[in-house]
Amino acid sequence: MTSGVESLLRELAPQVVVRLVRRHGDFGACEDATQEALLAAAQQWPADGVPEHPRSWLVTVAHRRLVETVRGEAARRRREETAARLEPPDAGSPPGRDDSLTLLLLCCHPSLPVPSQVALTLRAVGGLTTAEIARAFLLPEPTVGQRISRAKRRIAAGGAEFRLPAPEERPRWVAGVLQVLYLIFNEGYTASAGPDLLRVELSGEAIRLARQLHAVLPDDGEATGLLALMLLTDARRPARTGPDGMLVPLAEQDRSRWDAAAVAEGTALVTRALARGPVGPYQLQAAIAAVHCEAPRAQDTDWPQVLGLYDLLATIAPGPMVTLNRIVAVAMVHGAAEGLRRLTAAADADEALSAHHRVDAVRAHLLELLGERDAARAAYLAAAHRTLSVPEQRYLETRAAALGG
Repeated sequence: MTSGVESLLRELAPQVVVRLVRRHGDFGACEDATQEALLAAAQQWPADGVPEHPRSWLVTVAHRRLVETVRGEAARRRREETAARLEPPDAGSPPGRDDSLTLLLLCCHPSLPVPSQVALTLRAVGGLTTAEIARAFLLPEPTVGQRISRAKRRIAAGGAEFRLPAPEERPRWVAGVLQVLYLIFNEGYTASAGPDLLRVELSGEAIRLARQLHAVLPDDGEATGLLALMLLTDARRPARTGPDGMLVPLAEQDRSRWDAAAVAEGTALVTRALARGPVGPYQLQAAIAAVHCEAPRAQDTDWPQVLGLYDLLATIAPGPMVTLNRIVAVAMVHGAAEGLRRLTAAADADEALSAHHRVDAVRAHLLELLGERDAARAAYLAAAHRTLSVPEQRYLETRAAALGG
């Protein structure tokens, strides 16, 4: 499947689900039918061409799959009759601004465990495959598939309605929604696999939904912090790749290419959120991003402040990537040898962390700083072998080649 078709299908997936759910009401069946339509499109469109009205094509195919499924369930006569009366879908305007958010909130229903909320929403709203979700979680693909299936069954059994929750109900939905948007953004900003480093359609959609969520909950510090984090991170996107598409690490980026308006907006948002309190993990990550953005040059970065923020983050929201990023900050403050010592200890203690290619990449960087060129080269190549991202692989191989051998 070409990247253009893949991008289009990801954009249209939530719109198709919304149309079917509004007509039929059974979220699980509608999401299943949408996935079948997306699969049919992925198989047909690259060869036959994208239809003139792609969303209408998907809705029509998904609608037919849905009716066929309902008709096959003889024991559910009432649902069969309801489906048979459905009018053929039209090619009207896309769902309103609240529809995608409503779909997001439905996927993040509080009756679902947070991991199931995240997995289901990444597929139904973000358009990610089960395999991509599994990589985001560092989990086996079958585990994620089971979470999605269980979540849809639970939503159906609970009779959840397709509507925005009342204002007093919304805060209890927020934790899962924030985590979902965070993962969608990360997949768009640094694609976990494939030839492209960026999937702008995903990061852009995450920012759009984060803005909507912030508008609904303007006083929620973490909703504000997440939007700030996305803006401060996305501001660096123009400088993340060179003319040849090669990945450019933060320390080597041309900071004059950063989006100054996004930096200013993100910094203002996180400053206001931190002043209100209480402080949460997204606010802390946004604060770290703001420290990096405030430095006119990489060597001007206030690494002690970054390390202090990571110390707080590791206390309230520990995790493999927090551990790894904190080790980088330790190395910048206390030296590469200390960073390498802590990296070895952390990898030995955490199997999920040790299996990640970024551990090898950080190890290579620290070894290079210590002048251990052969060991650094081997670590860069190990990281290149493990990553599924072609741009990351090219960058890591280039670093290895520069060390000779």
